[in-house]
This record gives sequence, C-alpha cells and structure tokens, in this order.
Amino acid sequence: MKLYSFLITILFILFSNAALAERLSVSVSAANVHSGPGKNYDILWKVEKYHPLFILKKSDSWYHFRDFEGDEGWIYKSLLRKIPSIITNREKCNVRAGPGTRYKKLFSVGKGIPFKIIKRKGAWIHIKHSDGDKGWIHKSLVW
Repeated sequence: MKLYSFLITILFILFSNAALAERLSVSVSAANVHSGPGKNYDILWKVEKYHPLFILKKSDSWYHFRDFEGDEGWIYKSLLRKIPSIITNREKCNVRAGPGTRYKKLFSVGKGIPFKIIKRKGAWIHIKHSDGDKGWIHKSLVW
C-alpha cells in the first residue's frame, strides 16, 4: 500500500509540473521583463509582440519564464496569450515568398526576431511580423 501511495504521489508531481510547462507569446507591442514577480522589481529588458516564452512558474498575476537564449525573467500574465509563434535563432535568416529555397527571397532578418505562425507546410513555416511583413521561413532557423 505504501508503494502504491508513493507512486501516485510521484506521478502527481510529474504531471502537475508538466501541466505548468507551456509556451505563450507576448500579445502587446512591447512588454517589460522584470527580475521578480512585481512592478517594484528591476526591469531587465523589453520583449516585442509575438516573442515566445516558455513558462516555468506562475505566481499570482506574474509568470516566470525562460526564452530562446535560456534567459529568465518575470512578466505580467495579461501581456501573454496562447499565440503560435517562433523567434529566429540564427544571425541571418532568409524569409521567402513560398515554402522552399526556389522561391524569391523577400527579406532577411537577424537573430531574435519574433513572428506569428500563420501555417506550416512540411519543414516551412508561413509567418507574419507585428509590422505586417509576411513570408516563409525554414524551421531550422527558429525556436
């Protein structure tokens, strides 16, 4: 009986932590990242619309997160939504007119540019930036 209770407890802990782990995106034009769960904590940096964040912990109205570079901070929960998004993780990323390298290059972006996902086609992702620019990017170039 003790073993059964122990296993149930372990499973509960594992699944409750997994339930917390979610990926959300910034839903406003810019948001402050704080060093702790409150406006009285230092502002560490700002993130822009569609920036994806991996939620580590929830504390009242504040979420502790990790970003694509492994940096951690706190953000007010009303600034986040479940918006499918990506962020570029290479120094030069070509955005194309269609899902493949045979399509015209529309523009290039550097590392750390967030986009909303419109749809996926194989290894390609149709994206939209907060300024309205759209195109296709290969999944190997994003987080």
